[in-house]
This record gives sequence, structure tokens and C-alpha cells, in this order.
Amino acid sequence: MIDFLLNGQPRHCEATPETSVLELLRETLGATGTKEGCASGDCGACTVAIGEKGPDGELRYHSANACITPAHQLNGRHLVTVDGLADGDNLHPAQAAMVECHGSQCGFCTPGIVMSLFTLHEEQRRQADRALAPLTPQRLEAALGGNLCRCTGYRPIRDAALTMNEHPEHRPLWIDAAAPEPKAQHAADESPFAQPTTLAELTECLARHPEARLVAGATDLWLESTQRLVRFERLIDVTRVAELNVIEETTLEDGRRGWWIGAAVTYTRIEPLLEEHFDAFAHLLHRLGSSQIRNRGTLGGNVANASPIGDTPPVLLALGSRLRLIGPGGERELPLDDFFLDYKRTALQQGEAIRAVFLPHPVEGETLKVWKLSKRREDDISAVLGAFAWRLEDGILRDVRLAFGGMAAIPKRAARAEAALEGKAPSSAAFQEARLALSEDFQPMSDVRGSAHYRQVSAANLLERLRLVLIIENQAQDATDSPREVMLHAYAH
Repeated sequence: MIDFLLNGQPRHCEATPETSVLELLRETLGATGTKEGCASGDCGACTVAIGEKGPDGELRYHSANACITPAHQLNGRHLVTVDGLADGDNLHPAQAAMVECHGSQCGFCTPGIVMSLFTLHEEQRRQADRALAPLTPQRLEAALGGNLCRCTGYRPIRDAALTMNEHPEHRPLWIDAAAPEPKAQHAADESPFAQPTTLAELTECLARHPEARLVAGATDLWLESTQRLVRFERLIDVTRVAELNVIEETTLEDGRRGWWIGAAVTYTRIEPLLEEHFDAFAHLLHRLGSSQIRNRGTLGGNVANASPIGDTPPVLLALGSRLRLIGPGGERELPLDDFFLDYKRTALQQGEAIRAVFLPHPVEGETLKVWKLSKRREDDISAVLGAFAWRLEDGILRDVRLAFGGMAAIPKRAARAEAALEGKAPSSAAFQEARLALSEDFQPMSDVRGSAHYRQVSAANLLERLRLVLIIENQAQDATDSPREVMLHAYAH
């Protein structure tokens, strides 16, 4: 059973494990304002807002794709859809601005756009007294990046976003109401959708039902339901497990500092940490998926999914991350290098799950670069992704770690290419040797995202790009060289 608020009204529903929020709305509750477009979390037509209390007890809303959000995860939450935004006959500012700026045409994508504007408006309103920075183009792009269908053009919708705060503040009185406390669903309940709240309960669920699928953000798992029509017999939701939602700064026994990122921590939550310490990693998140995806997807889920084209595993491999696993035998740790065994096959044993991912603190002089190649720049799957970490010590490359996605059956480091660069100056000869070594490190496959030849050439070109970056960063210290002169010199050598 699912107990939640829908536009301020209590709901008590039954649903199968694979029921999505979109299906529950349209087929069970008759709330048809939310539309289905792609059924894969890409177009944003089905965007809704989900409210839950934060650590400070304040109700906060985040946008989500209803088509790939499990309905059972609404338990104890407040769901807001386009059907409920108006305050009687008065439109919400997001709606009123869209009307005034002529931001809608056929109307099919409009509900999702309005809901993205609603969550942006709520964020601005909630932080109005906290000296929040003005609505920059970057923040606006992040808020609307997951709404791809914009048949009126971008400008009217952008104008609506920029002017919605000028409209009268008509908000339904129920908008700040917290949903009722959900009834706990433990392993002993034999529910096909279990929602443990502690690590002990999760371990019990895993022991009793080792065949169950684990679900967190569902941004990839739910495509099995919407695209392949798979029926899930039993699911274990890890998003409510308290211990999996913690970010803990620590020092390992070997002296390395860093953070244990709980497996259920979303991309949105780790974004400030990455922006402070790993600019390249933070930038990747905005290419990984829209705000709807980042609000739901988790670092632990991206690793556990073990996709060869997952975006974060190559970066974590380049940084030297570790995993903490939990299972019937207790906890154990292992380097991420030892986790991926073969296509979609990992070192997880029966009844085990990822508890946390260790993100090492950058050491002095370490640099990280991440480059993703895809057909569409935003919100698309990688054809090739390269993540490169190194230190330059007295002109010599040290601790070189080169990792790629899309080049093998698993995310993988380029061991031979690393050896070609380790302990050497970043010369043309060293990088030529490293590029040649890639053909020994990888024998990529051809698929719809790129041929094997394209991938091999692209990976080699990313190494060439790395060489040019090293030259530019070194020569740019000479104030007499302009960036153009530095680039021309780099290509000439």
C-alpha cells in the first residue's frame, strides 16, 4: 500500500512493484494532466514535483520524471502535479507567466515545463531570505534542461521563467502540508516492494530475498519496465535506509583522506562537494542527465549498474575510489578496480549490496580532466568517456590514471597507456607511445553509438587532447604567449 498526498489530498493506493508514478496518476487516480512522452526519462513531459522533509524539517520539492519513478517511493511523500497548481481560479505564477509569454503551443509538453518552473519558483521562494544568487542563465538551463520538447521556441519559455516572480503569489494553502508518516514495509511483511529504513533491515531483506532487485533512483532500472515490459516480482527500495544517505568525511588506514558517499545519496546532493573539489566531475554531472535525473539518480546505483557506458565509474577509477559492501557476511571493502568483472557482472556476492563509495580527496598537485563524447551534448549516453588523473612533478608525470567508458565490456583503466606515460615528461613521443598502447588496452565493439574504429580513434584523440592541455597549462604561465599562440605551438609540436 502507498500512503501519500496528491495535490494536498490524502491517497491510499495499491500498486504492483513495477507501477510508475505516471501510471498511478493516469490509470488509477485519473489525474491526466501529466503526459507520457518518451517513457524513458528524456523528454520531461511527465515532470512532477515530489516534496519531502529535509534534515532541517523543512518541506522541499524536487522535480522528477514520473514515467521512471516507482510509485511505491511516494510513500510518505507529497506529490504535486500540474492539475493542482492553481489556487482556485487563480493561476500559479509559473502557469500565469507561461500564458502571458505565450509559452505553450500544442500543450503536450507544457505540463512538464510548468512543473519544472514550479520547482524553480519554490526554490527561489524558499531561499528568498538567504541571499540566493539571482537567476543566472546557468541556473535556468539546469532547471529546464530536462524538458526537451519546446515547440514555441526557447525564448517564450525563458521569458516566462524570468518573469514568473512578478506575478501575484497565488499558491494553494496545502502546498506546504507534509504527507502522513508512511507505514514501514519490512522484510517480514513479505511485501513485493520492501522499503527498509535501516542497514539492519536492508540486510534482513537481502538475506530473505536474495533474488530481489534493488532500486534507488530507478533512472536505469525502470527502463526495463517501460521499454522491455519486464515485470518485477520483488523490489527492495534502498532510498529510505538512513546509513546509505550519509556523506562522511574520513581518513583511511593508509592515510588517504576523502569521503564515504552513501549508495543512496543522489547526484544533486553530492554536486556541491564536487563543485568545491572536482570541477571536471561536477561539470560531467550536467552532461550525465537533467535535473530530474540528478534529483533521483545515485552514485551507488551508477556503479552497481555496471554499464560499460556509465558516466561516473571511469571518473571514480581515475581517482582511485573504493567500495564498501554489505551482505550476510558483514561488511567488506575492495578497490573499484576489482569490482567490474565482465559485462554487467560484478564482484557482488549473493545477498550483497553497495553501502558506500569512497571518493578520495585530491592530493596536492593532482589534476583531473573528464571528457565525454556523445551525439547530443546534454542528457545523452556516452559513446566514449575518458577520465584522466595525474600529477606533474618537476616536469615529470606521476600517478597517471587513465580510465575509459565505452571502450570495453566494463569501465576500465588503460594500464599499458598509463605505463607509457608514468615517470616521463609529457612529450610528443611519450604520448604517441601511449596512443599506440590503447590498441592493446582495448578492442571496442561497434553499436548504434559508434563503430569500433570511431571509438579507437576517439580515445586516442582524447589522449592527444590531454597532451595539448598539458602544453597549454605549462606555457600559459608565460605571459608573453597568447592562448592562440600557445595552441598553435602545441599543434606544431
